[in-house]
Amino acid sequence: MCNIPPAPDWCKTSLRPPAAIVALMASVLVHPVTRVEGSIDIPGDKSISHRYALLAALADGQSTVAHYAPGEDCAATLSCLTFLGVDVTRTTASTGAPVVIIQGRGVGGLAAPTAPLDAQNSGTTLRLLAGVLAGHPFDSSITGDPSLRRRPMRRIIDPLTRMGARLSGDDDRPPLHIHGSALTGTDVTPPLPSAQVKSAVLLAGLHASGSTTVHESAATRDHTELALPVFGVEVTRSGTTVTVSGGQRLQGAEVRVPGDVSSAAFWAIAAAALPRSDLTLRDVGLNPTRLGFLPLLDRIGAQVTLSDITEEGGERRGTMRIQHGGNDPLEIDPTEIPGVIDELPVLAALATHGGELLVTGASELRHKESDRIAALATGFRGLGGQIEEFEDGFHVMGRRRLQGGSADAAGDHRLAMAFAVAALGATGPSNIQNAEVVNVSYPGFFEILSKIRG
Repeated sequence: MCNIPPAPDWCKTSLRPPAAIVALMASVLVHPVTRVEGSIDIPGDKSISHRYALLAALADGQSTVAHYAPGEDCAATLSCLTFLGVDVTRTTASTGAPVVIIQGRGVGGLAAPTAPLDAQNSGTTLRLLAGVLAGHPFDSSITGDPSLRRRPMRRIIDPLTRMGARLSGDDDRPPLHIHGSALTGTDVTPPLPSAQVKSAVLLAGLHASGSTTVHESAATRDHTELALPVFGVEVTRSGTTVTVSGGQRLQGAEVRVPGDVSSAAFWAIAAAALPRSDLTLRDVGLNPTRLGFLPLLDRIGAQVTLSDITEEGGERRGTMRIQHGGNDPLEIDPTEIPGVIDELPVLAALATHGGELLVTGASELRHKESDRIAALATGFRGLGGQIEEFEDGFHVMGRRRLQGGSADAAGDHRLAMAFAVAALGATGPSNIQNAEVVNVSYPGFFEILSKIRG
C-alpha cells in the first residue's frame, strides 16, 4: 500500500535530531485500498504529554509519566526542560511504550538557560513554556524551526504582559524573548478560544501573586485544568471559566497518558470513508473536549461504538470501534470549529471519498504549522480533487474520485496524514512529499497504514 521511509533513529535515542535529519526530504507512495480493518494501539496523547512534563518539572519530587507521546514535538519539550536544569530520564516500559522520569525543581525553581531554547516545530512547547518562564527571575529566549518562527505570538504576549512579564519578538513572532519578573494574577478573556493561550496563562498564574482567571467564549480542551489537581494544585472551574491561585506547591506524581484521540481520528475517519471498513482503536483518550469529530461522523452515517471506558487523573479513556455506514454531505458550523480544529484536514480528506464538506469560521487554520487552508487546497488539487478555498475555510466536493498524483505536506504533520487518508480512495497511487514530518506527532504512522488494508 505504501513505500515507507524509515523513521530517523534519533526519535528513539535522543532529544534532538542531527541537522542532517532535519534537512532530509522523504516521500511516501500510497496506493488505493478497498477498505481498512483490524485493531490499533494508539500512542500517547501529545497535548497531555506536554502538560504532564511541564507540571512534573515544576513539582517537588519525582514524577513518572508512562505512555509519553513518541513524537518530536513532545521530545522538544523534554529537551527544553533539560536546558532549564531539569533531570529527565527516558526509558521504555515492558509493553514498549515510552516512559519519562522527571526530577522536579519546584515552582520558580528552573535554572536560567545558557542558550536559546529550541521548541523545534512545537507551538505548544513554545506557548506553554513561555507562561512558565514569565514568572522566573531571569531572561530567556525560545525559538524554533522556520515554520514555528512564522507563527504569531501576540495572543500570549498580551495576557502575560498584563501579568507583569515582558515579552518581545520580531513582529510578535519567535524567537520570543522573555524577561521574567514578579507576576500579578489577573482576569483574562482571550479574543479567540485557545487551549494553548489558556494554559500559558494558568501556568504563569502558578508563579503569580493572587488569583488568575481565564474566561473563554467557547470551551476548549481542558487537559491543563484536569492535570493540575493530579499534581496537587487546587483549581476552580465554572462553565468556561477557570481560576488558579498562585503560591501553591506541586507534588510529584505517577501518571499514565491516554492514547492521542487526535491521532486516532485519522484512523477513525479512514474507516468511516471506505466501504466495508471496521477498525478498533485501543486505549484512546475520550476527553469530551476532544471528541467533536464523533458527532460529525454520526451525521455522515458512520457507526461509532465506545466501550471499556475508564478514568485516570480526570481523563477518560477507552476503546473506539468505527465502521463505515455512509458519507453524506457535511457542513461544519463556525461554533463547532474550536472542537475540531485539529481534525479539519482529515475531515476534508473524508469528503474526497464521495462526500462533501463546507467549512467556514476557521481562519485559525491560516496560522498553524502551515497555512493549512492554502496547503490543503494545493495538495488536494495535486491529487485530482475539487476544493474551493475561502479566507476562513474551504469547500471540498468529492463527487469525483481522486486520480492520485502528488501532494506536498508543506512541513505539516496533520496534512501529511490527511493526504494519506485521502489517497486511500484514489484511482491511482499518490506521492506524499515531505512525509517524514509525521514524526512530529506520530512516528510509525505509515507503517500502521500498511498493516490495516483490507
